[in-house]
Order: sequence, then C-alpha cells, then structure tokens
Amino acid sequence: MISRNVRLPGGEIDLVCKDGSTIVFIEVKSRANRRFGSALAAVDARKRKKLRRLAADYLQFVDPTARPRFDVVTLDGERIALVRNAF
Repeated sequence: MISRNVRLPGGEIDLVCKDGSTIVFIEVKSRANRRFGSALAAVDARKRKKLRRLAADYLQFVDPTARPRFDVVTLDGERIALVRNAF
C-alpha cells in the first residue's frame, strides 16, 4: 500500500497501492444489507468518473507515466470481495 484516504481537491481516494509498475486506485464500499442495493452497485457512473479524475490529478504529481488500474473492494454484510479492473 502506498497511501490511504488520499484527500485531493474534489474528493478522496480510499486506497492507493502498487502492483508492479501499475498504480492501483481502490474504492472500498460496504453495505450492511442489500435494501439499497449491493456495495458494487454503489460505484455508479458518477462515482467512477470522479475517481478517474482524482486518479489523474494524483498521477500528475506522483508519476505521470504510471499505468492506473481501478479496483473495488466490496463488503456486503459479512461477504468481502475484490473486483480487479472494475472499470
């Protein structure tokens, strides 16, 4: 892990990690139950757009040549899952 709870103008990135030469931006979502949908469904188009913009800003300062990847960690009740290359 490189960093967690990275605050940038316009939002926050939950986790920033490295996988080889790839910088991985990880969104963590949890839902106690599915009454309002799954945790993965909460990472909608608006959230994905925001995360891409935040990641681009982060990379400008840290490593403009790095390849980004976006993963999502979901916690649905007691079930934990990692979705690699989520978007």
